Amino acid sequence: MKPLEEALAAAGLDWIVPKWPAPTCVHAFSTTRTLGPARVSPAPSSARDRVEDAIRRWLPSPPLWLAQVHGAHVHDADLAAPVSERPRADAIVARAVNTVCAIETADCLPVLFADRDGSVVAAAHAGWRGLAAGVLEATLGAMRTDPTAALAWIGPGIGPLAYEVGLDVRDAHCAADPGAAACFAPHQAGKWLADLRALARRRLERAGVRSIHGAARCTFTEASVFHSYRRDGASAGRMVTVIWRTQ
Repeated sequence: MKPLEEALAAAGLDWIVPKWPAPTCVHAFSTTRTLGPARVSPAPSSARDRVEDAIRRWLPSPPLWLAQVHGAHVHDADLAAPVSERPRADAIVARAVNTVCAIETADCLPVLFADRDGSVVAAAHAGWRGLAAGVLEATLGAMRTDPTAALAWIGPGIGPLAYEVGLDVRDAHCAADPGAAACFAPHQAGKWLADLRALARRRLERAGVRSIHGAARCTFTEASVFHSYRRDGASAGRMVTVIWRTQ
């Protein structure tokens, strides 16, 4: 067990520390519904302040938040000038030491990246729209590293037995990649069950990433552990996934 994982467990937190072959200078975790003993993260209206308060002690600096819009724009934390508002983006990349990249999810996939020497890290918010728009490929491009030297970790998201979608979603993925049809199972008239994780893995592999990690966890069915927008609607809270690098 990694030191961070041990420390979180000792604090009574069931947060997820990625099991992937990232170098020791790369640190990351993904929260669950639990913010501490007997504390469950609230709905979105008050979630951000309380979640940031809960995770702050584990971070070297305040996290950089995004205004996520289900697109493919990548915020480069090293090149962008400081802004007072959250940048509109669905991925963030950083090379500077102790710059904390953060994304929020509640059924969409959090996808973390690092290169093998730990010189650059990134985080992406990947729902079906972002995946179809190329958010993962855009993130790899912004990292400016050879995809074959990149590591990826796919966090918890809605599972393939719970994610019912329409033909528009299937068409959006299959238009440019007919093989993506394998990630959709017929469900009922005009509806399909989509395997979001398989779609993300397929896109990563087609982009050249060979080291892809992360256990399949379903935010919809694991109600005691994860928030789910599809399950709980507007009252759903958010999980936060963060990544940063040290010297």
